[in-house]
Amino acid sequence: MPMTITEKILALHAGVEKVSPGDLIEAKVDMALANDITAPIAIEVFNDIGTGDVFNREKIALVADHFVPNKDIESAQQVKLMRDFARQQGIKNYFEGGESGIEHVILPEKGLVLPGQLIVGADSHTCTYGALGAFSTGVGSTDLGVVMATGEIWLKVPPTIRIEYDGSLQAGVRGKDLILYAIGLLGVEGALYCALEFTGEVIKGLPMSQRFTMANMAVEAGAKSGIIEPDKITLAYVAERSSLKPLILEGDPYAVYEKTMKITVDEIEPQVAFPPSPANVRPISEAGNVSLDQVFIGSCTNGWLEDLRDAAGILKGKTVAPGLRLIIIPGSPWIYRKAIQEGIIETFLDAGAVIGPPCCGPCLGGHMGILAEGERAISTTNRNFIGRMGHPKSEVYLSNPLVAAASAILGKIGGPDEL
Repeated sequence: MPMTITEKILALHAGVEKVSPGDLIEAKVDMALANDITAPIAIEVFNDIGTGDVFNREKIALVADHFVPNKDIESAQQVKLMRDFARQQGIKNYFEGGESGIEHVILPEKGLVLPGQLIVGADSHTCTYGALGAFSTGVGSTDLGVVMATGEIWLKVPPTIRIEYDGSLQAGVRGKDLILYAIGLLGVEGALYCALEFTGEVIKGLPMSQRFTMANMAVEAGAKSGIIEPDKITLAYVAERSSLKPLILEGDPYAVYEKTMKITVDEIEPQVAFPPSPANVRPISEAGNVSLDQVFIGSCTNGWLEDLRDAAGILKGKTVAPGLRLIIIPGSPWIYRKAIQEGIIETFLDAGAVIGPPCCGPCLGGHMGILAEGERAISTTNRNFIGRMGHPKSEVYLSNPLVAAASAILGKIGGPDEL
């Protein structure tokens, strides 16, 4: 029976020859992830189970990234609980402070997630790692507590929606625009509990950073996971970061898909998602005159080095509009260091930006950039629901880093062509 790449990974980890959409399986987990918000509940569940020791000290990653550096007593207590648990259990992959960064950036960067693996995390954007050719999905903290004890999880095999991107990209169009465009077609529930498989000649030409962006936002269409079959670009990325041999799988030629969407990218402009949904997408030429109070460039979606390079290329020799706040947060210490070495951080400072330490920051309305009532922001993050970055009566617009940087200079939503 032919299978998709997602079905092959799940069958392998369930120890069976084949699986089909809708099958319930018990699968072994290669990496289990939690952060400072989700880990405390998972730890409580783990303690209630009473196994004493975690299933594998090297297959659990705990990352302090949401409310760090600690913004208040409550967040400090959460991190302390996670830190104490990591020390008690001897968790190898515990990251905090100068060793930390955004979880979905540092795990691939450190070679902790690989093609062919099954990865679960108590964070909805765990689907990011599908860019490497892994099955990667978000789970609840209760589920993660059980995984930490047993190393296994129950899953329902998702059907796969295949999205083929072909044609030639316009200047200034990135992976962020490709996934926003697809979400605009699908809607926020159009891929509910499906695996979104991205393919086509356009995908094969994208760097890993843009592939991570696309897999990251699969969940914004309701998907269980996003995935891209590994190729030479994937293997080169992994080889620089891990000595382990990756498992290279690909779908069978006659695998059955829930449906196939064909997208020709030639006419796709940079996209902007208007409030209150990532599916409320318009091309930049139809954005209109939307004034801004804040621009944020960063997050697990677009905090990669290539994103910072894009933004710096726009901001070089220019300054942000009067009265506008530009906040930029690199995704990891490694990215931060490289941005310093390349002069990117200096460009940002010269332009009038505020640079934050590697963390999630304002993306989830955490800290370091909360919006007040009536304020508008354009952000390179993944969600723009009501109240996502602050006051319920604030507005968040989503874009790629080129558009965000240009908008910071213009003081309104606009593309580089307007500068």
